[in-house]
Amino acid sequence: MRFEELHIPEKVLEGIRAAGFTECTPVQAQAIPLALRGKDIAAQAQTGTGKTAAFLIPLFSRMLAAPQMKRGPSPRALIIAPTRELAIQIDAEAKLLGGPAGFRIIPVFGGIDYHKQREELAKGVDILVGTPGRLIDYLKQKVYSLRNTRFLVIDEADRLFDMGFISDLRFLLRRMSPYNKRQSMLFSATLSHRVLELCYEHMNLPEKITVSPEKITVE
Repeated sequence: MRFEELHIPEKVLEGIRAAGFTECTPVQAQAIPLALRGKDIAAQAQTGTGKTAAFLIPLFSRMLAAPQMKRGPSPRALIIAPTRELAIQIDAEAKLLGGPAGFRIIPVFGGIDYHKQREELAKGVDILVGTPGRLIDYLKQKVYSLRNTRFLVIDEADRLFDMGFISDLRFLLRRMSPYNKRQSMLFSATLSHRVLELCYEHMNLPEKITVSPEKITVE
């Protein structure tokens, strides 16, 4: 399936072309049409399947279609990643794919200037990408709010469990709008019992997607 066949806004297609993407990977072909319709998604997909674009493309498309909100204390979208390295990767791909749409994308994670991140976040943000610890730190300081955040992505959910971040993740989710007032997408190398339990607790009837490990492409 080609990206041009999907109902994707031209500004997002510009970003897709800039990234050199033409054909959907299997996870993209399954996830993007569902997400464009506003469905919640729980996808089993490993690194290398093109999963990052599988959530960024519908996220950008839905945000462009939604009524524009003035930038305020709540990011329009929150993307949670287990590690600094993954947050950096998501941020880079988001800025490439979302560049033509003009979204303000801010990454927050440990290991770089704490006050600079805080200042950037306080200016207002469309899409916030971060690791649980730093996200909670700034949230407790009221640098930002999740009250009006309407889009949520949880990437590599199984690693969030493995690394002991599940209580932090639940802390963030409980401070968001109810699951039926937002769109949520979760991606995980495995849809284990504990991951699915999280989905059923914090998502709105998510559509399950499974991509076999051999269908790997360049991430």
